[in-house]
Amino acid sequence: MDLVLDLAQLFINGIAVGSIIALAAVGLTLTYGILRLPNFAHGDFMTTGAFLTFLFNTQVLNHVVFGVDWLDSLFAQANVWISIILATIVTIGGFLICEFLIWAKMRDRRATSTTLIIISIGLALFIRNGIIFIWGGGNKSYDLPVAKAAEILGVVKIPYYRLIVIGLAILAVVGLHCLLQYTKIGKAMRAVADDIDLASVSGIDVNRVVLWTWVLAGGLTALSGGMYGLITAVRPNMGWFLILPMFASVVLGGIGNPYGAIAGAMVIGIAQEVSTYWLPTEYKLAIALLAMVLVLLVRPQGLFRGTI
Repeated sequence: MDLVLDLAQLFINGIAVGSIIALAAVGLTLTYGILRLPNFAHGDFMTTGAFLTFLFNTQVLNHVVFGVDWLDSLFAQANVWISIILATIVTIGGFLICEFLIWAKMRDRRATSTTLIIISIGLALFIRNGIIFIWGGGNKSYDLPVAKAAEILGVVKIPYYRLIVIGLAILAVVGLHCLLQYTKIGKAMRAVADDIDLASVSGIDVNRVVLWTWVLAGGLTALSGGMYGLITAVRPNMGWFLILPMFASVVLGGIGNPYGAIAGAMVIGIAQEVSTYWLPTEYKLAIALLAMVLVLLVRPQGLFRGTI
């Protein structure tokens, strides 16, 4: 019985971790599927979202006082959620700045994939060291209200913030689905992902699609970083350690397919967490990559067809 309960607890933890990886992986697969850019700086943008959330949560918004008890109490409860929203907006701005200063120029010069990979790794190092310069190399934690864990059948406990992470991920995925399937810009993004030249000839504004791709990728990535800080401490190199599970999720789900990236992230997240019952936590990354390899041996194309 203890084995079942322990595995159930780890399974739920895996869903929470998989939810965080999923949002970042969707952003990564969108940039590759539409822009053909394997962005190794993606994980460090996730870290940026987490540290900006920490900045707003502990150093900016905590000084806001309205002078009314009930309003101050309400604002204190909402502090972290407002911080995540503000951090997401700022991170999206960072994605757009990189688009105008780097990626647009590289597309104009028809840079090769190798060149783009090297540039993205350099950008990742720049962002990571900038975070260390500003906040130092130590771990940081949000200022969160104490919350009671929820219980399932009175035996399996789910920490409140892990439950929130899963809920936010579901809302974000539903919103992404509605955008891709039912909006004009979503249909344009799918068309560009299938064939950028044909989409351009058909009258689709490719530049507008590119900007929306960065907005979506930046928003989802920053949100995942902010959510990650809800369940653990944030550290400057966390995005670098998560970039491999992100890429594994993208490849596992089918490159360019956001729904595949979500499914792949869930497989990776659950496999990582459940494996800790038998193996030390240091082997999590190896388990993630092993899960990817095993699935690809059966389905070389991934769980789903590539592209949006």
